[in-house]
Amino acid sequence: MVRHPVVAGAFYPGGKMQLEQELAEMIQPIEPRRSVIGLISPHAGYIYSGFCAGKGFGQIIIPDTVIIIGVNHHGIGQPYAVDGHDAWHTPLGRVEIDSGLRDRLTKDSEIFVVDSSAGSREHSLEVQVPFIQYINPGAKILPITISSVNISTLIKGGREIAALINEFKNILMVASTDMSHYISAERAKLQDQKAIHKILQMDPEGLFNVVASERISMCGVSPTTMMLAAALCCNAQKSEIIDYTHSGVVSGDNDQVVGYLSMVVH
Repeated sequence: MVRHPVVAGAFYPGGKMQLEQELAEMIQPIEPRRSVIGLISPHAGYIYSGFCAGKGFGQIIIPDTVIIIGVNHHGIGQPYAVDGHDAWHTPLGRVEIDSGLRDRLTKDSEIFVVDSSAGSREHSLEVQVPFIQYINPGAKILPITISSVNISTLIKGGREIAALINEFKNILMVASTDMSHYISAERAKLQDQKAIHKILQMDPEGLFNVVASERISMCGVSPTTMMLAAALCCNAQKSEIIDYTHSGVVSGDNDQVVGYLSMVVH
C-alpha cells in the first residue's frame, strides 16, 4: 500500500525536474554537515517556507531513518497515529516506510497506534519528504501524525520514541511546525520569540505551556513538544536557531503573516 502525494503541484512542484531544481536552490549545504537528534522545520508552501526549511536540512546529516512528527490539521484518525503504508511516493520517487521501527514503536505502546487515515491528507508530513529524499535518496521514513494536546501523553510519547532511538541509534526526528499565523510581522516575532526561548532552554513543558498561556498560534506545538521530550531522553543538551522568517518577506504583506522556524537539537 503506497501513499501518493496530495499537495504536489500546490505546496511544491509536481514534476521531478522542477522539484529537484527548487530543492537545489533552497538547500544551502554547510560542510561538514552535523549529526543532530532533532530538526524543527516549517511546512508551508515552498515559495514561502522552503528556503527556511532548506537552511536547516542543508546543515545536517540525514541518516537512513527519519521519524517525521507532524500536526494533524484535518482532525482525521487517531491522536497518535503512526502511518501504516508500505511506502510514500513523491515526484522524486518512492520512499520506504521503516516498518520494523513502526512495529517496535506500536507493539507495546500505550498511546501510538497504526493509522494511515490521520496522515492521508496531511501536508505537514508530506512537504518534509522531498528534502529528505534529495539529500539521502535511500532513507526510510516513519511519519507520525499528532492531534493530541495532552501534555502528559506528549511527553510519554517522546519517551517511547527516545527508547527506540537509544536502542537503534542514528535516527533523526523532524518536528514539523509553522509559527504564529495571520498577525502582523512585528507581533509574530514577539510572540514566536517566547516559544523559541523555551526551545532554546530545552523545556518541552515550558514550550507547551507558554504557547497555551500566550495564545501563540504555533500549529505544531504538540509535535515539537514531543520531539524535545524525546531529545532530552537521548541526552540532547542544546538547541540552535538556524533561521526565523515569515511569509511577508515573500508576499510583501507584513500585516497578516505566518512565521517559519528552522532549529536543530543536538
